[in-house]
This record gives sequence, C-alpha cells and structure tokens, in this order.
Amino acid sequence: MAKIAKRVKAAREAFAGKDNLTVEEAVSLIKANATAKFDETVEIAMNLGVDPRHADQMVRGVVSLPNGTGKTVRVAVFARGPKADEATAAGADIVGAEDLMETIQSGKIEFDRCIATPDMMPIVGRLGKILGPRNLMPNPKVGTVTMDVKAAVEAAKGGQVQFKAEKAGVVHAGVGKVSFDDAKLVENVRAFVDAVAKAKPSGAKGAYMRKVFLSSSMGPGVSVSVDSATQG
Repeated sequence: MAKIAKRVKAAREAFAGKDNLTVEEAVSLIKANATAKFDETVEIAMNLGVDPRHADQMVRGVVSLPNGTGKTVRVAVFARGPKADEATAAGADIVGAEDLMETIQSGKIEFDRCIATPDMMPIVGRLGKILGPRNLMPNPKVGTVTMDVKAAVEAAKGGQVQFKAEKAGVVHAGVGKVSFDDAKLVENVRAFVDAVAKAKPSGAKGAYMRKVFLSSSMGPGVSVSVDSATQG
C-alpha cells in the first residue's frame, strides 16, 4: 500500500496548480504520470449545460475515433439465419436470439456492445431493465439496430465509441491508451469533443460545453481548455 500511496502522491504533486491546459499539455502530463503496471486508458469527461431528464436536452451519439480505442471490444448480436451468419463472419463474439436473451436474463453479460436486427427488437425489448442501465440497449440512433450487421460489428470492433449524457449532464468515455503517441491521443480527444458538439440538443440553454477533463485510469484528472479541445 505504501508504494501505491507514494505513486498517487507524486502524481497529485505533478498535477498541482495545473488548470485549463491545452489538449497537448494535458496528454503529455497524463502520459508522464501514468505509472500503473498496465496500459491505462485515457479518459475524457465533459460537463455539459444540459439536463438530460428533459427529452429535448438529451445528448447521445456515436463516434469512430481516428486511431481506435486500444481496447478489445466484445460484441453480441441478436440475429437469425443469414444475418446471424453475417454477424459471425464479421467477428461478433456472441450471436443468438432467444438463447442469448436467456443468457442475459441469467445475469451472464460477457460483451461491451450489443447489436440487433430490427426484427429482434421484440425479444431485446424484454431486456430493457438489464441492458438499459448498462448503456448496452441497441438503439437505431447510434446504429446498433440495423440490417447492416457486418458494418455495425466492424465499427464496434474498430474503435467506435458511444456516448450518452448522465443525470448531471456529464458525458465520459475512453479515448485511447497511454501507450498511444501523443498526437494520436490528441486527435482522438478532439474527434470525440467534435462529435459531442455536433450532438448538441435543441433544448440546450446557455454555454453547452462547460468543462472538459482528461485523466488516466488510475491517475488524477486535469481540466482542459474548451477552446483547445474544440480546435481542428
């Protein structure tokens, strides 16, 4: 425990007094202080001027990060017949129908993204209380309810990130690994911020993007200039 405390203390000291950095400065600082024994994820959190309890202020969407996430994404697909075969060929980890529903109902959820063909939604709909809170419910707005199963599976595997505003108007996601080159992380951060900007809802009032923070999985966060995050 002493070693962990020492590492955390050193990181906090390195971050002390640092505020409103450029994306480049924040990425450099985070990478220099990510000392865990695994390849930490670089995470972004954005405070938005929305109240997602109101339908016209909900923020959700999807973005394909230009340099991927560095994460192995496990994909489940609800499909039958040729579409099930298509999903398997595209690299889906789990493919099924009623059998997959029963597996999920038993509490076994071994996937990070769930895709369904439209005809499967009556089955998937029964899983709303399980998949919804985990942000795994297939949704046509983010391309996870589709007949183009191949494209959806390949996008999920290739670095596509879904985002959704939580109760306090916060959107967060992983945007790469600390092992990535600085330039690739910066590019991913700005791509994510751009996607959130384009998802601005009609009911948003006042300043939309209020604060942006970056951190590594095990490290402290640092605030990033909104102007820097929206460049490019």
